[in-house]
Amino acid sequence: MSLPDDLSAAEGQLLQALESALTENAKGRWTTELRFEGLRLTPVALRLQRQLDRPGRRCQLLFADAGATALAKRDAPDQATSINSLGDWLARSLDPECLLLAVTPGPPDYDDVEAVCSAHRGAVVLLNGRLEDAAVGIGSVARERRRGFMAAWRSAYTLQPLASAALMHAHPREWELYRLDPDGYRLAGRFEQRPAPEELDEALVSGSQAGLRAVDRFMRELNG
Repeated sequence: MSLPDDLSAAEGQLLQALESALTENAKGRWTTELRFEGLRLTPVALRLQRQLDRPGRRCQLLFADAGATALAKRDAPDQATSINSLGDWLARSLDPECLLLAVTPGPPDYDDVEAVCSAHRGAVVLLNGRLEDAAVGIGSVARERRRGFMAAWRSAYTLQPLASAALMHAHPREWELYRLDPDGYRLAGRFEQRPAPEELDEALVSGSQAGLRAVDRFMRELNG
């Protein structure tokens, strides 16, 4: 699997990686990320829901608030019965076995997402979720509870543009870092776990230096 050429290809990779993750753990907690600036996630989420929903495995979309939920139902009336807000899901105690796809939950939604996960027996997938909040967690008990909850999540798919680079992960493969060279993206490193910023910087710098050494060697051979 290589970097996708467009959004359609990226969605195809995400779906393939998520299916692989769900085959490994059909009741797991999985994250999916398409971190493109300005990307409208609701159409992506609606397309994913159509692909994931099938006999024997229902898929429900959960949005953080009532406004986003209403807009999604307006855009896809044929999918309206599969679209709810986090609050509605908790209040109505809906299908406890289906696949839940939570769209862009943020730090303010942490308690609701945790409550949904506690009550739900099926898989929960986050699409571009950001539940971490450094300002939350006063007291050791709260910090430990939050740390334990966040540790339960595993990446199914990530595609994140960086400065002159891109980070990608597709289950069950390793994390891959691509460097943007004049002739396109080139693999710069592989990692077993999501690399820290300093690991990314080191891989990009060492890759650039290796490329410069290869150019120097080529020039010397030409001049020899």
